[in-house]
Amino acid sequence: MIPIKSEEEIAKINKGGKILAEIFREIGKLIQPGIDTAEIDKGTEALILKKGVIPAFKGYRGYKHVSCISVNDEIVHGIPGRRCLQEGDIVGVDVGVIVEDYYADMAQTYPVGKVSKKAKKLIAATKQALRTAIKQARTGNHLGDIGAAVDAYAKRAGFVVVRDLFGHGVGKALHEDPLIPNYGNWGEGIELKSGMVFAIEPMLNEGSHEIKTLDDGWTIVTVDHGLSAHFEHTIVIKEGAAEVLTSV
Repeated sequence: MIPIKSEEEIAKINKGGKILAEIFREIGKLIQPGIDTAEIDKGTEALILKKGVIPAFKGYRGYKHVSCISVNDEIVHGIPGRRCLQEGDIVGVDVGVIVEDYYADMAQTYPVGKVSKKAKKLIAATKQALRTAIKQARTGNHLGDIGAAVDAYAKRAGFVVVRDLFGHGVGKALHEDPLIPNYGNWGEGIELKSGMVFAIEPMLNEGSHEIKTLDDGWTIVTVDHGLSAHFEHTIVIKEGAAEVLTSV
């Protein structure tokens, strides 16, 4: 059963979402060659605490950090540590916050200094795939339309979607129904209704869609070590166009 959020609940998620968007503006300033991923996480935690909100990831299933930071072939769930970013890397940052018991979730991928044309194209394509997906997230459309839009755009851009990781509902819990694949068939799946709140998160790879989890139990990487990019917004289905709740 997919929860339909009240206007009051949506307002709480939106409050957290706006704060999260402001935090991401500042995270972008931290991304530079020579910084290690633990420093980025520490800076992100300071931003969260300054805003007076609760980090959603810290303590989730025993996770010890406020962010997931994934570099190059790491798709998602990279653990912050001593790895220093190098010129030409790309780095995905995923952060969630809790405001008044409601979650908001967001991710962006950044270039580190000057990156290759392929890396730049991958980042731009993943960001646009998210925009394309959000356009399909509207009352009367179907869940399959969201994934179909992502997959179609990725193919046109020359990339592939990760098929084994998903977006999700979000609200009173970080992960709610439904799972939202980044592929699908037009017109299939549940009908989208006003008040549904989703975290839509395309993950695009430059090579194979196949993935594996590293021995740390968290970090998910591309099997062929190709680059991967990730963008995510929390949105609410409304009559007409969806509203992005993680924006300012």
